[in-house]
Amino acid sequence: MLLKLTGESMRFALNSVAVNKLRTFLSLFGITIGIFLIISVFTVFNWMENSIRESIASLGNNTVYVQKHPWNFDPNIAWWDIIRRPAITPEDYENLVAKSSLADVICYNAYASRTIKYKDNSLTDSYVTAVTDEFDRTRSFEIDNGRYFSPTDFNEGNAAVVIGARAAENLFGDLSPIGKEISINGYKTMVIGTFRKEGKGGIIDDGMDDVILVPAKYSKRFINYKSRWLQANILVKGKKDVSVEELSDEVTMILRNTRRLKPEEETNFAINQASMLTEGFKPLFRVINVAGGIIGAFSILVGGFGIANIMFVSVRERTSIIGIQMALGAKRRFILSQFLFESVLLSLLGGLLGLLFVFIGTLIGNSVFDVDITLTLSNITLALVISAVIGIIAGYAPASLAAKMNPVEAISYTF
Repeated sequence: MLLKLTGESMRFALNSVAVNKLRTFLSLFGITIGIFLIISVFTVFNWMENSIRESIASLGNNTVYVQKHPWNFDPNIAWWDIIRRPAITPEDYENLVAKSSLADVICYNAYASRTIKYKDNSLTDSYVTAVTDEFDRTRSFEIDNGRYFSPTDFNEGNAAVVIGARAAENLFGDLSPIGKEISINGYKTMVIGTFRKEGKGGIIDDGMDDVILVPAKYSKRFINYKSRWLQANILVKGKKDVSVEELSDEVTMILRNTRRLKPEEETNFAINQASMLTEGFKPLFRVINVAGGIIGAFSILVGGFGIANIMFVSVRERTSIIGIQMALGAKRRFILSQFLFESVLLSLLGGLLGLLFVFIGTLIGNSVFDVDITLTLSNITLALVISAVIGIIAGYAPASLAAKMNPVEAISYTF
C-alpha cells in the first residue's frame, strides 16, 4: 500500500512538473543558484585544503626552511627590520652541512628572475632556480628526456640546465631541447634534460613545468650571492626520530654562531616549518567557508520561497481535482505526500542542475588553470540533502493546506 501511494504521488508530481515547464524553470532557478554557490565554494575549499595538506605533508613533519622572511606574521617584528636582514647565503649552508648532527638532508636553493633565450624565442622574467646536489633528495620529480645533473655537474659548476615541460615547449616548440644551447642573461648553457609535465596542482608548490634548474656553482655567473636582496632558502630535513623543535634549535644555534650574533641580539633569519602554513591558512578557510555558506544560504532561502509560492499556486489550480480525489476516498496523507513529492522533486531538480553547473565549472577551471579540482561524492550528497530538506520545508505548508481541504468545497472551487 505504501509503495502504491508513493508511486501515485510521484506520478502526479512528475506530471505537474512536465506540464508546467515555465513555472518549473522559475522554481528551479533559486535553488540552482544556491546549490551552485555553496557546492562551488565547498569544492574549491576542499581542493585548496587537500592541496595544502599534500604540499605540507611532502615537506615532512621534521623539516624546516631557513629563510629571510617568516611565514607567519609576528607583531613583535617590524617589517623594515625583516627587510634589512641579510640574505641566506651559501656560507650559511656550508656551516650547517659541516656542523649539524641532527640533519639528514640540507639543500640550498636560490632564485633569480632572468631572461632565457633560444634563437628568436625567449622567456622574460623567468625564475632560474639554483640548487645544490641534495635537491633530488628533497623534491620528487621525473625526467622526461635526457638526464638529471651528475655529481660532476654540481662539483665543477658545469654550464648545464634541466628545464620544465612548459618552458621547453615555449622555447623549442616541437624540437627536442636535449643538447641545445640556451642563454641565461647572455651565458650559454646546454640543456641536458627536461622534467616530466606535472601541472599546477598545488598551492604551495607550483610544480616543475616552468622551472629552469641549474647547479648552484654555475649560477654564480649571473646571481649575486652577496646581495641583500638575494632570494634564497635552505631546506633542512631532520634524521629519523628527530623532532622539528630539536632541529629548529640546532639550526638556530649554528646560524647565530655563523653570523656572530651576540646573546642579546635578535635572530636575523627565520626558521619556518610546515605547521606555520597550516595555522596561517585556517583563517582564510574559515572566511571562505562562512562567506560561501551565507551567500548560498540566501540564494537557497529565496529559492525556497519561490518553490513555496509556486506550490501554493499549484494547490489552487488543482483544488477541484483534490476535491474529486478526496471524494473518491483519497486519504489526507496521500494528498499531503503528493504535493510534498512535487516540492521535493522541484528542489532536487534544481540541486542537480546546480551540481551540473559546478561540474562544468570544474572542467573549465581544470583546463584553463591546469589544476585538479574534483566534485566529491560528499559534496554531491550534501547538495542533494540540502535540496531535499528545502523541498520538504518549502512544500509542507501548501501540501498541508491541500490535505485539509473540504472535499465538497474543493470540487466546486473555481480558480
